[in-house]
Amino acid sequence: MTATRVAVIGAGSVARRHVGVLGGLPGVAVVAIADPVAPAAEALAHECGAQPFTVAEQALDATEPDAVYICVPPFAHGAPEKAVLARGLAMFVEKPVAADLAVAEELAALVAEADVVTGTGYHWRCLDVLATARRMLEESPALLASGYWLDKRPPVAWWGRTDRSGGQVVEQLTHVLDLTRLLLGEAREVFAAGARRHLPAGEEDESDVDDVTAATLRLASGAVATLAATSLLEVKHRASLHTVSRGLVLELSETGLVVDDGASRVEHHPQEDPKVAVDREFIEAVRGEREGTRTSYDEAVRSHRLACAVAESARSGLPVRLVEGDLR
Repeated sequence: MTATRVAVIGAGSVARRHVGVLGGLPGVAVVAIADPVAPAAEALAHECGAQPFTVAEQALDATEPDAVYICVPPFAHGAPEKAVLARGLAMFVEKPVAADLAVAEELAALVAEADVVTGTGYHWRCLDVLATARRMLEESPALLASGYWLDKRPPVAWWGRTDRSGGQVVEQLTHVLDLTRLLLGEAREVFAAGARRHLPAGEEDESDVDDVTAATLRLASGAVATLAATSLLEVKHRASLHTVSRGLVLELSETGLVVDDGASRVEHHPQEDPKVAVDREFIEAVRGEREGTRTSYDEAVRSHRLACAVAESARSGLPVRLVEGDLR
């Protein structure tokens, strides 16, 4: 079998994780690493036997990959995707797909025109235990969901600026929002509020990202969901979605599913790491071995719209309505 050639744009920790997974998949060769920080590109390229570049377009033209991974910070999305789509290449984009909505919408239109295979970093969708959760929710639909992302602030400088990261809802809680859409359906209205801690005298913080956010979602199904996010902690405390149906509570996280029916509490652990599954399925789609991915760009943008709606409501203090996935 001819190796599937992959170029990676970005050389940070997420790119490194994908390179590690791709290196373990049969018949995959990472041929290029592109990052404007030359030492970072060179270091990761050396580890996986790829060529380093500081310009993405040069990497794509010099190595002629079959597929491209875009693992850049939220604010850097746009130009890399356009370069990939202009060449008609399959494209995997890490979440969030942008720091704002305008860039994501522009790219979504270009993706539709290009008609290429896409995948995104919403790897929670690749949890194999979701099949059990979806089956149970079909039998007993959820009327309530509670989602959480209770964590620390990432150490990168750009994360604390809304114009760079989009904020915690867009950059982190988006995984939980995506799972809410998948299991309970589309949101029709959101209302959110945020708050920031009072700094001690003499302490300065250039961040404009809320330290806590609370949101309520009204779903088209009639269900409601509450969401809570914070970056005040020293370590991650919880990132999960809990659903409540008649006589049934499901607790879903990146590590598995807990089913509580009042009589028993049963844990279901995934047979495959979803971070591996999301890359494996993308490569299979690129090869034509499966019809598509479970985390297409179109689906990612729908979840991004919801995250942006929550963020906008927290900023304005007003409800935000969504109609067929669009903000109104």
